[in-house]
Amino acid sequence: MKRIALTGGIACGKSMVARLLREKGVPVVDADQLARDVVAPGTEGLAAVVAAFGPKMLDSTGALDRAKMGSLVFTDAEKRKTLEQILHPRIAAAGVGAMNDLAAAGHNISVYEAALIFENGLEQAFDATLLVTTTQPLQVKRITTRDGLTEEEALQRIAAQMPLAQKEKRASHVLRNGGSLDELKRALDAIWEDISTS
Repeated sequence: MKRIALTGGIACGKSMVARLLREKGVPVVDADQLARDVVAPGTEGLAAVVAAFGPKMLDSTGALDRAKMGSLVFTDAEKRKTLEQILHPRIAAAGVGAMNDLAAAGHNISVYEAALIFENGLEQAFDATLLVTTTQPLQVKRITTRDGLTEEEALQRIAAQMPLAQKEKRASHVLRNGGSLDELKRALDAIWEDISTS
């Protein structure tokens, strides 16, 4: 099975591209969903997060308060590193399992959608990497609109990731998402034809 990594900076449109690929019938494993699964109530992952950060990180139902955790780790690099050390090995193991299940089911191509492919040095595990990019002003506009954050908070979240220019140098395919949905679809169609036939 050909394994493709789909990645991109925050608010670049990676999830939209994943949705378009699913509409084409391509199976997509979503690392964000895996990240939620590995810290679901009752998991060893959630117990490890509580041990590191305290029960104040839980909401009234006993689930991880993702908004509270996000505002903590995006302003403190050390805390972010601690959280990543807890989550990333668990997410990676779950991702490998999901991709292996797709291969066993007979799929000839699949996509692993994750924000931190390059940050975690995972690109070597894939046959190709598809990076979705956009301009920083568009990222800021999308984050402030979508998440209700201030411009400063949006810039903090962008700065917490590897610069898009660095990712572009490492990606096998770059999809620029700065226009309409139709333009994005056309660009994706052309790139996907190249990825799936090469």
